[in-house]
Amino acid sequence: MGIRYYAYAFDADQTEQVFAEPRRFLSSDPLADAWGMEPHVSMGTATFRQRSSERDMLYLDKAWRELQILTLSGVQGGPARDSHRLFAGRVTMHEYGWESWVSVIAPDEVAPIQKDLVDLDEAVRLEHSLIPESSEDDRYVADYLHRARVFVDRLAEDGRGLVYLIG
Repeated sequence: MGIRYYAYAFDADQTEQVFAEPRRFLSSDPLADAWGMEPHVSMGTATFRQRSSERDMLYLDKAWRELQILTLSGVQGGPARDSHRLFAGRVTMHEYGWESWVSVIAPDEVAPIQKDLVDLDEAVRLEHSLIPESSEDDRYVADYLHRARVFVDRLAEDGRGLVYLIG
């Protein structure tokens, strides 16, 4: 199936609890949430409509790695962009699978990420308008970058944080 990215929003008054037990604030079946399936069903029909609202959940499919790379280097090889914090993490591989990465971004950490995503998303969209023959892979990453921006814009509006899973 592959390693995917899922993020769930939480309210500011839950911050302490989320940091204490972040997995408690993740879905027990995030792929079912993302694909619109019944959780924990071995066979079912996917609607490909997210079960959770787009205000409460962000699904980045397998684009997370490209987004990590895109945000890793700042201007002229400097430190990582602020938005890298949204994608940072390394899955631990094992002989028979992997151990997922889970991280929390507190509500007060959202503003610099949001500002950087706005700048990056606008730059990528401008590049695509200037070079319309971009590859399907580039469009895939650009689409998920934009989804991340919209999700984080809403977090900033609502004063919320997020817990994310790469796995």
